[in-house]
Amino acid sequence: MGLLEGEAVLDAGFEGDMVAFIEAGAPVGETRPVEGARLLAPLRPRSMRDFLAFEGHLKNAFRRLGRPIPEEWYEVPAFYRGMPDTVIGPEETIPYPYYTGRLDFELELAAVIGRRGKDILREEAEGYIFGYTIWNDLSARDVQARELPIGMGPAKAKDWDGSNVLGPCIVTADELDAGDLAMRVRVNGEEWGEDSSKNMHHEFADMISYASRAQTLYPGEVFGSGTAEGGAGIETDRYLNEGDVVELEIEGIGVLRNTVGKKGE
Repeated sequence: MGLLEGEAVLDAGFEGDMVAFIEAGAPVGETRPVEGARLLAPLRPRSMRDFLAFEGHLKNAFRRLGRPIPEEWYEVPAFYRGMPDTVIGPEETIPYPYYTGRLDFELELAAVIGRRGKDILREEAEGYIFGYTIWNDLSARDVQARELPIGMGPAKAKDWDGSNVLGPCIVTADELDAGDLAMRVRVNGEEWGEDSSKNMHHEFADMISYASRAQTLYPGEVFGSGTAEGGAGIETDRYLNEGDVVELEIEGIGVLRNTVGKKGE
């Protein structure tokens, strides 16, 4: 499922069952091409939670930072909250903030919540997933290095207009087994990294169960896997430049492609 330019962007603040909402408006019968159509972000999330599920990414990134992986990471599916108003979609230009010299991409698998729930049992959590999409969680790494020691989490290292890219579509959970999906990132056609969703230490069921403790989850909330191993430039000290074409590909979902804009525009 993707939105076309000119269609209303899904406001995920509604209550009820997201699945029923979408099925009620699904096209039926004969289809026809729409000339000049362009996919937008597949939804405007009600909220965005980003986790850290891939040990390989953490090992590579933390090694460069001279830090060990905290023991607590293996027990707690911790997350930070993103800003839904920063979301853009496939083929849109990625804004390059004027205040950073190390703009980075992040290859993530994202789950979209489709049912309301609270205190969700882990063994029932997958039943709350509507579908999956790709999330490019952009980062200003030099800014992040200054913010994280404060202990408040990322701020301007993650938050600017266009800092979160979703797309190219949402594949419904009944059409995709998210347990072993090939994940790749290319910059200007060159492969920079690859991994598989089978290497997630924390699964989406863990994330959903943990996040729903004493809190209601609603349709349209997005849960990110965190960066796959090889899925960010910080692991190899390679960062994005003006005009770079970034392609994030996940098996069964497609390719999320964007071009980096001019710095400060």
